[in-house]
Amino acid sequence: MTDLKLPGDKDKSKPSPVRVAIWICVAGVGIYMLLSGVIGALNAG
Repeated sequence: MTDLKLPGDKDKSKPSPVRVAIWICVAGVGIYMLLSGVIGALNAG
């Protein structure tokens, strides 16, 4: 029973592809919001 692996016990040297995809989506939304805010501030002023 000592060879039983828990989900958190696997190698954490690199993130899973699902986590990378989530981070890419979050970064894309963040960059869009940042750029739209800068463009809006420049056009309003």
